[in-house]
Amino acid sequence: QVQLVESGGGSVQAGGSLRLSCAASGRTFSSYSMGWFQQAPGKEREFVAGSRWTGVGIYYADYANSVKGRFTISRDNAKNTVYLQMNSLKPEDTAVYYCAASIPGSGPYNYWGQGTQVTVSS
Repeated sequence: QVQLVESGGGSVQAGGSLRLSCAASGRTFSSYSMGWFQQAPGKEREFVAGSRWTGVGIYYADYANSVKGRFTISRDNAKNTVYLQMNSLKPEDTAVYYCAASIPGSGPYNYWGQGTQVTVSS
């Protein structure tokens, strides 16, 4: 069982920045693929960014087109934490952001945090 706890959400004006953090339990965090998703009111949950474990000590980062060049995913395996640095925020980035984990052999993301609210005002 993997537990995920997000933090770092809040309110910011358009053009501002926030950094989200997600602390994970588990002894093998370095082998987890980690992702960030967003869910805006009335919309389905959507992929934002992922740090995918390739199995050879290398992580592949990918992003939704809407956040490329503005958001950066990173991880600190020593702290069992993944981050989402969000720059040049736009009102349309307003959503609840969820951290998710996929452990080796388990398929798609199947562990989720409780979410953290990000509100961007114009």
